[in-house]
Amino acid sequence: MKRKNLPPVVFHSLRHASASLAIAMGVNVKTVSSRLGHANISTTMDIYGHALTKADMEAAKKLDIVFQTPDKPKIE
Repeated sequence: MKRKNLPPVVFHSLRHASASLAIAMGVNVKTVSSRLGHANISTTMDIYGHALTKADMEAAKKLDIVFQTPDKPKIE
């Protein structure tokens, strides 16, 4: 943490950040669940469902670009 000039945090915060970032980057939730050591994917879904909602909205925005007509402004 010191070498990267990051603020001190507890290890569990790093675990949570890692899982949230993986989901946001499109890593399959089953894979994330397995890496976290959760016995059931439902545990992962209960904890990280908010991250999936945000990732889903971003995916929908990107897909919308495919169906835009030339006169319709592009989504950024």
